[in-house]
Amino acid sequence: MRVESVKNLDQVIQFARIVDRGEAEAIALAKELRADLLLMDERKGRRLAAREGIPVIGLLGVVLLARRKQLIPSARTLPRTLLQRLQDEAGMYLAEPIKEAALRTVGE
Repeated sequence: MRVESVKNLDQVIQFARIVDRGEAEAIALAKELRADLLLMDERKGRRLAAREGIPVIGLLGVVLLARRKQLIPSARTLPRTLLQRLQDEAGMYLAEPIKEAALRTVGE
């Protein structure tokens, strides 16, 4: 792991007209680094990243990926606690139908 700073501050300012500053910096940096994937859950940020050609994954996608790769035993039980903590402590919101549809994709 390494720490990088965004170089194109004009791009950050442009993106910050659409999303908050942190997301604007993350998108600009991902673009500069030609990142394989950007972790972002906020809908506006995901849309902007996609428009800029940056592949995006959210936290739920990370959990599902971990299940598919058998890094966790279940996407329903163990991560449910994790997902609940993310909702309670980090303010992440996932509608129940979205969670259920996602769990079905990994056979749970």
